[in-house]
Amino acid sequence: MLIRTGFDIVYETPAVTPMVIMLSIHPSRAGDIVGAETLVTEPDVPVRYYRDSFGNACGRLTAPAGKIRLRGEALVRDSGRPDPVALEARQLAIEELSDACLLYLMPSRYCETEKLADIAWTLFKDTPPGWARVQAICDFVHGHVEFGYQHADATRTAFNVYQVRKGVCRDFAHLAVALCRCMNIPARYVTGYLGDIGVPPDPAPMDFSGWFEAHLSGRWHTFDARHNKPRIGRILMGTGRDAADVALTTNFGPVVLKKFVVHTDEVVAP
Repeated sequence: MLIRTGFDIVYETPAVTPMVIMLSIHPSRAGDIVGAETLVTEPDVPVRYYRDSFGNACGRLTAPAGKIRLRGEALVRDSGRPDPVALEARQLAIEELSDACLLYLMPSRYCETEKLADIAWTLFKDTPPGWARVQAICDFVHGHVEFGYQHADATRTAFNVYQVRKGVCRDFAHLAVALCRCMNIPARYVTGYLGDIGVPPDPAPMDFSGWFEAHLSGRWHTFDARHNKPRIGRILMGTGRDAADVALTTNFGPVVLKKFVVHTDEVVAP
């Protein structure tokens, strides 16, 4: 399967503004890109790329005063298969985890485990450890939280999501990540493209999406508490402790978002 991804984002910048962008497909999927991934800025400004501490591809640029437009596109080869399910994947004891995994058991900006620990153990202490426990967490979050774009709030934390019971995809992921960590399962936040492939079209699609990964049996596995079922065509962009680590753009100065369009479509042969 081939999937064409792209975005068209415009910011109004009242003054010269340095920016960091995380709009590239993750290096782990570089071999799946057909041809070259493109990113164009209008006006044309230099972009210097680097890898952050999580291995994500980031770009640094300085936007001039006025407006800056960011346009990108890529053609990506994908298996066309749903997210793998590994029912036998086991939860490792803390002593078995690598040093790098310990970071994903700690509280973070949007995943305050200290406020959710007692809740998590009350809810999930009797669930079988491993895949079944993570799935039970996804089932809970999926049923506990109401999805709606009108519920978006960039300051909402996992504990807030638990309290208000509403949010967008990042909120579902943050609550699930925090609950996993409370149960001693390393979990990390993921952002990427997720189009309506293999499912009915969403009348209000938002093809940048947030989900999460849990570390079981020595590797990372994909979970999605919002959709709560395997999906086709996820294209990874970034991973981190939570959404603060994988912001699509970070602006060092005030900006106003004027346009935000994303597309992720299967390329159907004529």
